[in-house]
Amino acid sequence: MDIIRHEIVEDRVIHGEGTRLEEWRSCQILQQMPEFDIPSIIPSDARVCIIAPHPDDEILGCGGLIQRLDTLGYQIVLFAVTNGTASHPDSILYNPEELNQIRPAETRAALEELALKQNILRIALDIQDGQVAEQRELLKQHLQSYLQPNDVLITTFVHDGHPDHEITGQVTQQLATERHLSCIQVLIWAWHWATPGDTRIPWTIAHQLKLTDRELHYKSRAARCFKSQIELDPSIEQAPILPEQALQRILQPWEVYLYE
Repeated sequence: MDIIRHEIVEDRVIHGEGTRLEEWRSCQILQQMPEFDIPSIIPSDARVCIIAPHPDDEILGCGGLIQRLDTLGYQIVLFAVTNGTASHPDSILYNPEELNQIRPAETRAALEELALKQNILRIALDIQDGQVAEQRELLKQHLQSYLQPNDVLITTFVHDGHPDHEITGQVTQQLATERHLSCIQVLIWAWHWATPGDTRIPWTIAHQLKLTDRELHYKSRAARCFKSQIELDPSIEQAPILPEQALQRILQPWEVYLYE
């Protein structure tokens, strides 16, 4: 989920504390949103490919869905676009070499916390963190080499507000269109910069997966495995990449997916 502070993608700005949690909790659009009915959307023989820009995006965006898919018997494959090595510039504790080991390990620990029946295959595509736009053709080539005819692709919203998230979403959607595959997008940073009813979100194609208490519990435990992102960096006194208010905004008893 790596934040780029004061980064502007068109008019979607990521800085400050973001939209208050209470606003989302009382949002009428969410309360009236149609259900994300997995069996009617994802064929039973599909392989579900979750394409995450950074380690943690697969859990923050899809931690509930992963559990539900696992329960229903779907095969799941996780594609890690980057290893999140650019999240802590100038840090002594979290330099790129350390992060290249730490962040994939955090993902593995998080998946363990979900208590899944299957061992999810994680495929690292090794795109440079923060440079997904510059390497979009390489990303497309890497993904293309792994995709199968029965895949359903799940990735970040093409207007999520973070450059790596947006390019990952765009490349995935392009590949899905070219290969006649289904592509589903998940909101992550949009919960920070958007507001209820925000016209920059295509609410008309939004569907809500309501999480059970158990699913939310395990998702919350998994999210807290990403210590490099949720704890202060003492070597440079850097505030957490993902502060508590941002984490709480994501750890709601629902996940929102966009598909047509």
